[in-house]
Amino acid sequence: MSLRLFDTATRKQRDFVPLRAGAASIYVCGATVQGLPHVGHVRSGLNYDVLRRWLTHQGLDVTLVRNVTDIDDKILAKAAAHGKQWWEWGATHERAFQAAYDSLGCLPPSIEPRATGHVTQMVELMQRLIDAGHAYAADGDVYFAVRTWPEYGALSGQKVDDAVQGEGEATGKRDPLDFTLWKAAKPGEPSWPTPWGPGRPGWHLECSAMATMYLGSAFDIHGGGIDLIFPHHENEQAQSHAVGDGFAQYWLHNAWVTMGGEKMSKSLGNTLSIDALLQRVRGVELRYYLVGPHYRSSIEYSDVALQESVSAYRRIESFVHRVRERLGTPEPGVLCADFVAAMDDDLGTPGALAAIHGTVREGNTALDAGDRAGASGAAASVRAMTGVLGLDPLDPRWAAGDAGNDAATGALSALVEDLLVQRQEARAHRDFATADEVRDRLTAAGVSVEDSADGPTWSLKDA
Repeated sequence: MSLRLFDTATRKQRDFVPLRAGAASIYVCGATVQGLPHVGHVRSGLNYDVLRRWLTHQGLDVTLVRNVTDIDDKILAKAAAHGKQWWEWGATHERAFQAAYDSLGCLPPSIEPRATGHVTQMVELMQRLIDAGHAYAADGDVYFAVRTWPEYGALSGQKVDDAVQGEGEATGKRDPLDFTLWKAAKPGEPSWPTPWGPGRPGWHLECSAMATMYLGSAFDIHGGGIDLIFPHHENEQAQSHAVGDGFAQYWLHNAWVTMGGEKMSKSLGNTLSIDALLQRVRGVELRYYLVGPHYRSSIEYSDVALQESVSAYRRIESFVHRVRERLGTPEPGVLCADFVAAMDDDLGTPGALAAIHGTVREGNTALDAGDRAGASGAAASVRAMTGVLGLDPLDPRWAAGDAGNDAATGALSALVEDLLVQRQEARAHRDFATADEVRDRLTAAGVSVEDSADGPTWSLKDA
């Protein structure tokens, strides 16, 4: 393989060499189901969906585990504030996350384990840590003793004496630096039995237990947002290495979606829910917007940038539809070399999209010149490349509409695309009177048409 990935642990790009030939194993930190998903949440899922698709395209059998944190302080607090049971609150928002992933075309993970379903594995891990001298029980809590592990800070670059776990005061904690593996039960809270008393999982413990449960003591890639590097991923690595597990061989981290320069978060009130955005753009268009920038680059959200992405995707879509109308449905073909090079360079989606748009321009030129073979070949390549990114315009998921669009929206899109094909054909034959007539009809119907070197795109005037 020629794929190179930026590994957070070594702070450099490394050749990707899977532990097992012909296979790849990925663990991704998924949702903490305390509330509705916004674009910042789903970006991570989309980025690792693209990674999975690229590895699969290269012939690997990919296992992707994406967990659900269904018990924590915020879930308990929000459920209580709304008069709901904690499990009902979590399940409701877990379904919302699943719907969001699906609406944006994420392939289902190989498995999506919940924290509450893996307490047995967590107890076993804690016992191993205690036996190895790296953890201790106190007042019903269990803590990882950070100073017993000399490698602590290797992933994040934190100096041990400067690290702050962000946990509250605890009477049994020997060192403020130690982090909680298990929380003793409080009155009225859910709990599970352990040798050290009833309680519930600490956040960091659950991911180590679930990753090794499904992927083994060593696996290829661990992914998540950059905000998880410390303390979450640092603590995962420490507790797993401390019991002798190889754990993740590569650490990948995606950047945030920001608004006003700040990370999108519920606490700041600067969120944009997936449901709200899907009332304005299609799922495939929102996916294009989120996977287009490099996964390690922040996305500063703006309506203008979103609409630019919509227009860019529609140029791709319009070309593929033109070829289908004139020459028949193109089957996915060969990826162009520039696309492959971009994707192999740490999943360089900006370069990959540039390769797609370049092929679209060549294909439109060939189509207008009557070069059937050139146009068909370009469309086949475009379908293959967009397929890798989950953006194939002829994928039944997108062709039939999605969760954010009703039948009327799908019908409107089909009618407008058909008229644009007629207009392009008229222009190719220098029948400008007919081309202008088609454009006037669209304008009168409230559809704005924009011409570019890549072909026409359309939008509703009040969109």
